[in-house]
Amino acid sequence: MRTPSLSMIGYGVHIVKENLHIIRRKQIIPLLLLARRCCTLGEDMNYQIEIIQRDIVTTDTEAIVNAANNHFWMGSGVAGAIKLAGGETIEQQAVAKGPVMPGEAIFTSAGTLRFKYIIHAACMGQDLRTTDKLIRQATVSSLNLAEKLNLTSIAFPAFGTGVGGFPMKACANLMTAVVRGFRERSTVIQRVQFCLWDEYGLAMFRESLDKANQ
Repeated sequence: MRTPSLSMIGYGVHIVKENLHIIRRKQIIPLLLLARRCCTLGEDMNYQIEIIQRDIVTTDTEAIVNAANNHFWMGSGVAGAIKLAGGETIEQQAVAKGPVMPGEAIFTSAGTLRFKYIIHAACMGQDLRTTDKLIRQATVSSLNLAEKLNLTSIAFPAFGTGVGGFPMKACANLMTAVVRGFRERSTVIQRVQFCLWDEYGLAMFRESLDKANQ
């Protein structure tokens, strides 16, 4: 195991900030002054879990996950942002692979984005509503597909919390539990990231991860 960094705190939770330098030589900027956060679980697990406030299309993983409907047309929310950033070819490829049963996942190219793939997780049906069961299934399906694609890192949005109307706190509890539980089955993935759009989502996912570590 690597020697813990100077910013290692608490019970194996590593706090990282993306826009400001935490460590400048021997100087540590107080963590409370930093606006964006990323929590990484301890090194004893099969992969790291990160929680960060960031636009998912700008993140640094090999693939990102789209919170999709089961026909894979890409309208607003995360899907619309991905299509806007990566081009309509992403939607065209996704729609060609649908429809699927809600809870399943498929993959496409990333269009003009830098990622290897976009994984489209059908966490909603055509009614654009979701449930705890669908969120669990879609998360597992995405992780299984990432393993099959030999991806070492993957980034998730908060499934169903936009147009799907699912409560953020409940989503955070579900998705962090699934990702933690999947680690024993993982042989390829080294890093799982949750990209949250706002401070509220960030706080809810951090809280869920903190409680799980206690």
